Amino acid sequence: MCSDLLGEYVVAQGKSRVFYERYARKGELQHQTHYCPGCGHGNVSKMLAHAIDELGIQDRTILISPVGCSVFGYYYFDVGNVQAAHGRAPAVATGVKRSHPGSIVISYQGDGDLSAIGAAEILHAANRGEGITALFVNNAIYSMTGGQVAPTTLLGQSSTTTPGGRSAANEGYPLRVSELLATLEAPVYIERVGLGDNRQIAQAARAIRRAVENQVRGLGFSLIEILAPCPTIWKMTPVESRRWVREVMERTYPLGVLRDRTQDAQPRTAVAPATPLASVPALLDITSELPVVAAPPELDLQVRIAGFGGQGVLLLGEVLAEAGLGAGLEVSWLPSYGPEMRSGTSNCHVRLSRANIDSPLVTAPDLLVAMNEPSLRKFAASVRPGGWILYNGECLPEGCVGADVHALALPFTQIADQLGDARAANMVLLGAVLEIARHLPGACVDGALQRLIRNARWLELDRRALQKGRTLFREHGAGLAEFPRED
Repeated sequence: MCSDLLGEYVVAQGKSRVFYERYARKGELQHQTHYCPGCGHGNVSKMLAHAIDELGIQDRTILISPVGCSVFGYYYFDVGNVQAAHGRAPAVATGVKRSHPGSIVISYQGDGDLSAIGAAEILHAANRGEGITALFVNNAIYSMTGGQVAPTTLLGQSSTTTPGGRSAANEGYPLRVSELLATLEAPVYIERVGLGDNRQIAQAARAIRRAVENQVRGLGFSLIEILAPCPTIWKMTPVESRRWVREVMERTYPLGVLRDRTQDAQPRTAVAPATPLASVPALLDITSELPVVAAPPELDLQVRIAGFGGQGVLLLGEVLAEAGLGAGLEVSWLPSYGPEMRSGTSNCHVRLSRANIDSPLVTAPDLLVAMNEPSLRKFAASVRPGGWILYNGECLPEGCVGADVHALALPFTQIADQLGDARAANMVLLGAVLEIARHLPGACVDGALQRLIRNARWLELDRRALQKGRTLFREHGAGLAEFPRED
């Protein structure tokens, strides 16, 4: 009898086709979402689904749902879905949009996510004018985690971490994200709406549709901030929470359009495609194929270079690695340095191998290049038995070097100074390094120098310094030039 009565009616409003028919998040109650009674997320989800359906973009839409009350969006929306780490939805949305430019990408975030841990991501996505739509559900609290103070929490508002109310002196002022983003040049549309009553809900639906439509038109970044009730955490009834949105939240977060360039905005220019792999060598000034070097198949040379900042430590390692790359070897170069521009500690790890390199870290070097005494004292004990130490000094400090390693101390800085500039000491040392590790052809080393040293005067000096280092090692390291390597 009921079906006969229903047959006389036409369904004018119903569940959007953009939602799944059943929500498979749990075994029971698959017709319900996880949102609390009176929660604003239910309204926002329905308005978003309606906009997607009206615009006919369901098959093009990709929803980004990060940590927060929106985290289970992929159980509800029958669209493409990507779940993002806490706060990272705009960054993920950027990647998705750029890799799938024909898609409609929507970042659905709460205030604890977007305005706190994700503040940098939303700021830079807006500043770049990324062609995405951001829905920012602001209920002025961390809801999912139990009601802690959020950047958007109102002054005087109680939370589990501010039981006496938020204080400007202690927690700062509420963060007005929409006003902040509206100061940027790139965003196309920013509006704040509320869910305090039916009139506000209708306006929110129009704003969400417009923000999504802006993306369909290719106009760039749009954000809709939605003041939403959270009766469970606010400890109010649904009716009281809607009234609180109207009468309290709006005093701190006035509703309205803060940025609207939709009339004069032009479709966003497509991001330039990635450089074809075949063109990369030309961009790097690599004009020939890498040669095949007759290096022993078991070659795995591990080098640690250390000194003060400003001594050319990193460049020495970079030239060595670049030469190895030019010789067709597997290479890694890992720099490590302090914050000082000069005189701070600086060191790097270099590996040259015929096999794949499992880690760029060098903890037991075959060769240590110590450009000062602190570096020698710090790393000498780590050199493997049978390995080499090159030290920039007149003589080795007493007690620094064990009897199971080969060590050579020469005043490389003074020698470089005699050549024309003390700063070329790193290249004198490189010459000695190349004599120890005889697996790099001179042409590969010179090619690396040409790629890395663009100043003609310095290139000429570095070539002379390198040759001087080779000569010095032959004179002072006679009989030990072949690199010893124990299995």
